[in-house]
Amino acid sequence: MSARTQGRAPGRARARAGDADEAAVRRAAASVTRQISIATVALVLVIVIMAIIVVIWQSQPSELRERAVPGEDKIYIDAGAVLVALAVIGVGAIVFAAVISWVIARRAVRPLGRALALQRAFVADASHELRTPLAVLDARLQLLQLRLTAVDPNAETVAELRRDAGTLIGIVDELLAAAGDEPAEGDAVTDASADAASVVESLRLLAGERGVSIELRTPGADAADPLRVAMPTVGFRRCVTALVDNALAHTPDGGRVDVSLERLGAGAGRAEREGRGAVVALTVTDHGPGIRGITPDRVFERFAHSDPEAADGLPRRRGFGIGLALVRDVAARAGGTVRVERTGPDGTTFVLELPAA
Repeated sequence: MSARTQGRAPGRARARAGDADEAAVRRAAASVTRQISIATVALVLVIVIMAIIVVIWQSQPSELRERAVPGEDKIYIDAGAVLVALAVIGVGAIVFAAVISWVIARRAVRPLGRALALQRAFVADASHELRTPLAVLDARLQLLQLRLTAVDPNAETVAELRRDAGTLIGIVDELLAAAGDEPAEGDAVTDASADAASVVESLRLLAGERGVSIELRTPGADAADPLRVAMPTVGFRRCVTALVDNALAHTPDGGRVDVSLERLGAGAGRAEREGRGAVVALTVTDHGPGIRGITPDRVFERFAHSDPEAADGLPRRRGFGIGLALVRDVAARAGGTVRVERTGPDGTTFVLELPAA
């Protein structure tokens, strides 16, 4: 890649991040506008309808035949003209209210746009600060690894530490890419079968402390024909880690987390509805209390939190934090999707679909 192209790529990444924030602000403004407009239109319609009822009532023959009291003057108006005038005034009031609602909504959500920009700036700054010490840590582990012989009992532990350090560096890179400060990797292919198995095996160490089992199924895959996805390895491993770790956080002690990885043809499921080609679907199911206190589509927002009371009895953290938001950003950059397939008292199922390589 030329220097000129490298210079343009971060700009495009920042533009995509800005576009995403702008789209979120527009959706918020549209929602506020719609709610204010509905309330205003309802008020205007009630006033106009009441005025029409009064005019019609005053136009009844019984009212017109009333004798005028001495000294009292009565003015008769054309009811049809009044009704037309009221209709015109009502339409004008509705249009005026809609315009004013739109202006007010735009002003009201402007701080949201600034907050999103500050949030991305914070993520980028924090990630930049973490990148250097992590690189130093990885270099020191590499030096330590070179000093150990193959038969040293500590060699495998140091190798695992290096892999963990590499994972942390990859997470920082993904955070920078999600913040729009770094370009995403180009064409990359990942062995989803092997990496998913590796991540699940690592997380079994945490799950075992609480008696939680993690079951991994890869129907249709074998060593000769593994499942591959068109995305960087670090990004895929981060997605699997976040989804399975989230399932562990919402599974009671002694429970079970089910993980399934399979290839779906171009005419299968959501891929067919969205006109996409073949995909590899990662399905993660917990058997916890389900998502409560927040709508399922909002769990992918940064720092979204579920109802703390709904998580009583779970020994781990509450809410969803930034992990699922990062999964959404990473999947979107790879051309994939992530969604809540179902949620209820018997558990929650997340589905991550990525383009098959």
